[in-house]
Amino acid sequence: MFIVTNRIQVKKGFAEKMAPRFTANEGLKDFKGFVKTEVAVARDFEDYDEMSVNMFWESLEDFKVWRESDAFKAAHKRPEPKEGEAAPKHGGPEAGSPMLGSQIVISEIVSSTEA
Repeated sequence: MFIVTNRIQVKKGFAEKMAPRFTANEGLKDFKGFVKTEVAVARDFEDYDEMSVNMFWESLEDFKVWRESDAFKAAHKRPEPKEGEAAPKHGGPEAGSPMLGSQIVISEIVSSTEA
């Protein structure tokens, strides 16, 4: 099994507001090999909070199929600007986004224990 973690640094106070967006995608359940998504929040950084969006997959191939899918593209599509509004700049605090940065980490589970 693999865990694909997106470590996302966000402005203080935004992590809990953003977290449900990562677990609301019911379409993920239809993808072969998808196990679950969990979002953990670390608040012990001075300048930001960090969300760890952990997606559990049976195989990396299953994850890659989802990553290349239309469902992935739709889930990551930026909202269209409303009439008369300028298109938002891509990410970053200068664009008014709460996201400050992110990093993808892929890990294979090689040992575990359960209650």
